[in-house]
Parts: sequence; structure tokens; C-alpha cells
Amino acid sequence: MNASGGNTVTEFLLLSFPCSREVQILLFLLFSVSYLLTLMGNGAIVCAVRVDHRLHTPMYLLLANFAFLEICYINTTVPNMLTNFLSESKTISFTACFLQFYFFSSLGTAETFLLPLMAFDRYLAICRPLHYPAIMNSRLCVNLVVLCWVTAFLCYPLPIYFIAQLPFCGPNTIDHFVCDPGPLLALSCIPALGIELSYSLLSSSIIFITFFFILTSDTLVLRAVFRVPSGAGRRKAFSTCGSHLAVVSLFYGTIMVMYISPNSGNPAGTQKVVTLIYSSVTPLVNPLIYSLRNKDMKAALRKIHMCTKISQN
Repeated sequence: MNASGGNTVTEFLLLSFPCSREVQILLFLLFSVSYLLTLMGNGAIVCAVRVDHRLHTPMYLLLANFAFLEICYINTTVPNMLTNFLSESKTISFTACFLQFYFFSSLGTAETFLLPLMAFDRYLAICRPLHYPAIMNSRLCVNLVVLCWVTAFLCYPLPIYFIAQLPFCGPNTIDHFVCDPGPLLALSCIPALGIELSYSLLSSSIIFITFFFILTSDTLVLRAVFRVPSGAGRRKAFSTCGSHLAVVSLFYGTIMVMYISPNSGNPAGTQKVVTLIYSSVTPLVNPLIYSLRNKDMKAALRKIHMCTKISQN
């Protein structure tokens, strides 16, 4: 990957969160608990949808895929960050850094594609309830999910390849906990305005197009909700919309700060906090947002819990 003759950097130093050894251990324990809770929460949703046949509907298939995506997403950054908390060297090889960059970008893009698909499913269920079973059947749902994953992983190979071909002749210190475009472009020995602009345009297009689609869909849903005559129907629709809007606001609000202009001069501390929110906090709270406000999901999770207790006895 690092084919340019001017490159002398073979590894990068990820500073992560520089602080005293005691604080590093405390952060390790804190993020370890958060990591395990994220895996358990999203894993429980995947298992619930798989086990409970009542949840074999497009809405829950999308939710299970989203939960699985969050498991993959958090595994691109947190295990390496936890290792760095206890490590003295805190280095990552050139190849590993760009592989992390690729998977982190691709999985983040997959999330920006899945969220509009979930919004579209909700729009059909609320605004076109009579046509919903005919339009959003399981086969179409699976095809759309596969399209989201495949397209997401095809978006960034070329931009990342060109960034990897830039000459990195030192220093090799990345003041971050993940290999991100902003810090990497800042370490290049030559200006890379064309590559930076191309990456920004691609990221901005994906973010704004998908966000506009979600905004339009949710506006139509809310307009339909206000026309529902019964209070119970409105509350149920608002509950469904509220969960999705909370996730969308948290995710899109942070990625817009980071990726509209990846090398725009955001302070390193701000970059870390914002990245931490959408890469670690969002996957942690998503299971709470989606499961605690959903009766069917709570019932399925209770069923799994009961089966687990019975098998243990």
C-alpha cells in the first residue's frame, strides 16, 4: 500500500488520550465496561430478532442489521484503543492504520445508508400502511440491506488508496485514538488539497443526501401522525419516530462536525471527543433507545433471559 518512494514512515504513533498511568488504567476500565455493554446490548438485539419469529419483519430485520453493524463498527477502534491504554509504545503499522481507516470509514458509511432505509421503512409503515406488506416484503428488505453494505464498502477504497500514496516522511505522531483522515492528511510531507477536497466532497455528499432523505421522510411521517385521530395511535407513532430521531441526531450531528472538512483545523481534543461520541457512545446507547421503548423487543429480550436461566438450571 505504501508504494511511494518518498515514504519513510512504516508505523504511526497513536497518542490516544495522553495522561498519567493511573488515569490511563481508569480509562481502560471505563471503556472496557462500555465496550462489553455495547457488545451485550447490540448482541441481545441480534439474538432476539433471530430467535423470536414474531420479529421476523422488515422493521426488526433492519434493526438487527443495524445492531450487528454497531458491533462491527465499535470493533474497528475500541480494541486497539484499549490496548494503547496499557501499552508503552502505542504504535500501529502503516498497513494496519490504513486498514482501520478503510473499515472505520466504510462501516460509518454503511450506517449512513441503513438509517435512511430504516426511515423509509417507517414512512411506508405509517403513511402507506395498506401497501406496506406488498412493498416492503422480506426479499426487498434483504436486497436493500445487502445493497447498503456493498455500496458502503465500495465508496472509499480509491480515496484511501490515494491518501496512502502520499509521502509520509515524519513526524509519525497522530494525536488521536484512531487513524482518521484529518490527522493523516496533516502528516503528509506535501500539500494534498486535491485529495482532501475529493474526500470532503464524497463525505459531504453521502452525509447530506442521506440526512436530507431522513429529514424528508420524518417530516412526512410527522405530518401523517398529526392526522391520526386516536391519542394511542399518535403516541405509538411518536415513540417510533422519537427513537429514530434520537439516533439520527446523535450520529449525524457529530459526523457533520468531523467529515465535512476533515482537515479544517479542529482542535485535537475536539476531534477525539466528537469521534468518541459517534464511534463509541452512539453504539452504546442505541440498544437502550430502540429496545426500552419497544414492547415487542422487550418481550423478546425477556424470553431470551428466561430461556438462559432455564438452561443454566
